[in-house]
Amino acid sequence: MAEPKEFLRISDLHAWYGESHILHGVNLTVNEGEVVTLLGRNGAGRTTTIKSILGLVGKRTGSITINGTESVSLAPHQIAKLGIGYCPEERGIFASLTCEENLLLPPVIASGGMGLDEIYEMFPNLLERKNSPGTRLSGGEQQMLAVGRILRTGARFLLLDEISEGLAPVIVQALARMIRSLKAKGYTIIMVEQNFRFAAPLADRFYVMEHGQIVEGFTSAELSDKMGMLNEYLGV
Repeated sequence: MAEPKEFLRISDLHAWYGESHILHGVNLTVNEGEVVTLLGRNGAGRTTTIKSILGLVGKRTGSITINGTESVSLAPHQIAKLGIGYCPEERGIFASLTCEENLLLPPVIASGGMGLDEIYEMFPNLLERKNSPGTRLSGGEQQMLAVGRILRTGARFLLLDEISEGLAPVIVQALARMIRSLKAKGYTIIMVEQNFRFAAPLADRFYVMEHGQIVEGFTSAELSDKMGMLNEYLGV
């Protein structure tokens, strides 16, 4: 088997919001085509880690190399052009636009993005609702739209923040199928997840965060051995 290609390397990352020092020397790597899940309690620094990759924090120091490019001094719009798609927890659907207009809104940042047909094939619900205003969509449909929208842009590195939160089990199952399908297509994915049962079968590797630091990293093969530790950190 070919040696895995490193896609993301974060070294000694510190991040601040105003005066608040949130991340304290985070180190992690993600290989191309991997699904990596960041686990931890609320406030552990998982979302801040994702936002730091995008440059969406007040200040950051250390090193964030994305596909060979050092990005810690780049602006968010330059970082996005490295092929990154971000799905924030609040989803950010435009209420005054239809479902399809929302899908067409983001600019294409790289070739090879999915066409509308492919997105509708992955999310048949969105095809049925394509002329509905964004506000008329259910929570699950809004989540599908938020993910579908970034797949159109050509981004191959996806940052997904709590995509399963508060959704019905049938929708969570559809999102799990989507992640498996994207992984099969070679996408690289970081997920922030509270829903351990959703993340566990999907991820290749896990990092556990506590107080703005990585306290543990392990592979899916080691998961059963780590349940005691996870219970301690997460209460799963």
